[in-house]
Amino acid sequence: MSEIAIQKPAAWKIYLIFTKFRLSFLVILSALSGYLFAGGNDYLEITYLMLGGTLVTAASNGANQIWEKNLDVLMSRTKNRPLPQGWMTLKEAYLVCIFSLITGTILLLQLNMYSAILGLFAFFTYVFIYTPLKLKTPWAVFVGAFPGAIPPMLGYIAETNDFNLQSGVLFFVQFTWQFPHFWAIAWVLYDDYKKAGFALLPASSGRGKQSAFQIMVYSLFLIPFSLLPWALDWVGLTTLIVATFLGVVFFVYAYRLYLYCETQYARKLMFASFVYLPVIQFVYVLDKI
Repeated sequence: MSEIAIQKPAAWKIYLIFTKFRLSFLVILSALSGYLFAGGNDYLEITYLMLGGTLVTAASNGANQIWEKNLDVLMSRTKNRPLPQGWMTLKEAYLVCIFSLITGTILLLQLNMYSAILGLFAFFTYVFIYTPLKLKTPWAVFVGAFPGAIPPMLGYIAETNDFNLQSGVLFFVQFTWQFPHFWAIAWVLYDDYKKAGFALLPASSGRGKQSAFQIMVYSLFLIPFSLLPWALDWVGLTTLIVATFLGVVFFVYAYRLYLYCETQYARKLMFASFVYLPVIQFVYVLDKI
């Protein structure tokens, strides 16, 4: 029985799908939190940061789809992307990525050199190291956590033009968060990932106690790590209360996954992770004002 043909969306929507605009928006929110945490309040700088960050992230997402175009056909969640569906030519996809990367980098350069370098580092690490590693080893998640944790640091440095302990802590919190976040996604999408040859859960046994245990451990570590800005006296009591509460709730979801090893609990943890990060980052910002 043949599949029902999918109607081709409007051109603007195809570009949004290709560049994963919703994901890009979450990334630049994280960068904005770092900028505001550093004390930034210039609207022109915010514009450069938001647009530049969006475009560099779009280039990363698009390049990822170019790299994995033949694998996307195999997976249910990705087979309807623009390249597998033939809604874009490969040449057009390259042009979108090149334009986005160059324009985004130029915008970040208006802030300072470090911001542009961090954006380029995130792009090249994500596209040329993390993406090919996904087919070879679960350690790809560790590698991918580095470019994935850059946004708040980039936002902070966009304002300060300086690498320091505060920028490092913002990076470290997001770095730690990415493991339970991405492993929860990998658990939910495990069967789909297998079709393309991706094995991204931390244990070779896949869905099971070993993977669930590591997810739970990283979720537990996230509680004290998220309290570092409070422990270092950069923020106040609000962060202590909110970060502890969110961290415990997040850990409970991970603990339930460990107890039952069922996908429904991984899905709940996945959605909790989408809420956790922006809330905790903007609590830092508001508590520092």
